[in-house]
Amino acid sequence: MTAVEAPAPPEAAIVTCDACPVLCRIRPGRTGACDRYANQDGVLARVDPMTLAQRTLERAGEMVPFAGAEWEGNPVTPGALFVTGIGSGTTYPDYKPAPFIVSSRVDGVDMVTVVTEGIFSYCGLKVKIDTDRFIGPEQAAVLCKGEQVGHVTTAEYGSQMLALGGVRHLTGGSKKEGVVTCETLLKLCNGEAVELEVAGGASLTVQAGRPPEIDGRQEQRMRVGCGSATIGMFAQQWFGQVDEVIVVDDHITGVLTEHQAGRCLDMRPSGIRVRGRRSTPGRYFQVAEPGTGWGGTDVTDPLTIIERIDPAVAWPGLRLLMVSTTGEDSFYAVLDDELRPVAAPMPEPVAKVVERIGENCEPALATVLFMAGAGGSLRAGVTENPVRLTRSVQQALTRVTTGGAPVYIWPGGGITLMVDVTRLPANAFGHVPTPAIVAPIEFTLRLEDYQALGGHVGKVRSIEDVARTARARVIGWQPGNPWPLAGGSGGQPEGPAGGPGGGPDGGGGG
Repeated sequence: MTAVEAPAPPEAAIVTCDACPVLCRIRPGRTGACDRYANQDGVLARVDPMTLAQRTLERAGEMVPFAGAEWEGNPVTPGALFVTGIGSGTTYPDYKPAPFIVSSRVDGVDMVTVVTEGIFSYCGLKVKIDTDRFIGPEQAAVLCKGEQVGHVTTAEYGSQMLALGGVRHLTGGSKKEGVVTCETLLKLCNGEAVELEVAGGASLTVQAGRPPEIDGRQEQRMRVGCGSATIGMFAQQWFGQVDEVIVVDDHITGVLTEHQAGRCLDMRPSGIRVRGRRSTPGRYFQVAEPGTGWGGTDVTDPLTIIERIDPAVAWPGLRLLMVSTTGEDSFYAVLDDELRPVAAPMPEPVAKVVERIGENCEPALATVLFMAGAGGSLRAGVTENPVRLTRSVQQALTRVTTGGAPVYIWPGGGITLMVDVTRLPANAFGHVPTPAIVAPIEFTLRLEDYQALGGHVGKVRSIEDVARTARARVIGWQPGNPWPLAGGSGGQPEGPAGGPGGGPDGGGGG
């Protein structure tokens, strides 16, 4: 018996999705290429629920919960719910108003939050990897599945930095490069682990908020400081216990008796000279090559960085400590009659200071910051005159959040934002196969300011109305994030994640 093919659905039953430039033609009961939109009974529908975040209000010392797990659209307490862009859908290319323009009354002030899911081609990640270890030369390509997805950028204090994504990798290379780049960004944004390779450098496993792995070894500590800073912090505690300390560091190796800290303690010069280029007293550059050994150098035997020991200055019995900037590596020796360092048991007072170095090192983490330009047509979903939104953000009249999380707005033109992905709810990011990243974004401001910038006032819906939508889900507010409606005013939240407004013109956002 031959199989009988099911008849093709009538053309009228197929829905064309206009949520991104791909324009998927979706059959009944199926989803588009992004798995975000589906054909439900001939109607284009966003698959995932729209996310509302609840906070707990404190009144007269009593904690009052709202919109808990059993919540089914009961009356909403003003100021207790915030509509995020997660699951809201998009109006790309924003020739019509944003999917949700929500009003609420907070502390007697009428507020508006404009909510959408932005489609970002102009986006990328800044990844901070807490380690001293060398991961690769600056500007080296960062690869995933053999495709370049970014590069190593300038190192920061105790951290190596990656710049991943960007429009050039998403759209300017081969189709495979764009697809792999988009997949890499999406996984990292949603808190998944990603394996990367640095050309001419290390293999990495990176996951937001987790210790990084370098060449299969999980990092434990972020260094306490450079070699010179370590000398300054602990010189007083070493005084009287050792005669010389050398803190090995790829950038600035410190030598205690030459260092200003040692001189202030009136320590006797040791006559031990390390390799490298002397910068200022007790501070040496380029004592070794970068690597995965002591202090981010290629050193595994610390004695190899000693260039000479001056017999006119040094003495038998001189007590020498060599230590890394994390305290994970240490070596204690005493000079013999020939002025050769001979390994010896480390005295307890010296060991305690080495332990204290480790105690002062913060846990090593990988931090992932999503960065995007909220320009382009995205602004047209907020106002008929897009430049007014840009100016409103720059003037701190409009507060920008993503998934309810505070963002940093870069100074200058445009709306270029940066956000820590761990401050968003789980799986807040999506993608479209153009390729581009989909990220929630919210603009919150006073109703009177929204009217003044020419907003789509006729499309405003109350928070109570939105909360009753069949697609809504309510989650708890993430502790530590400032409440976007606080104070009944716009502007960026105070604190390290809040910015003054403005930013380099990133374009994108549709």
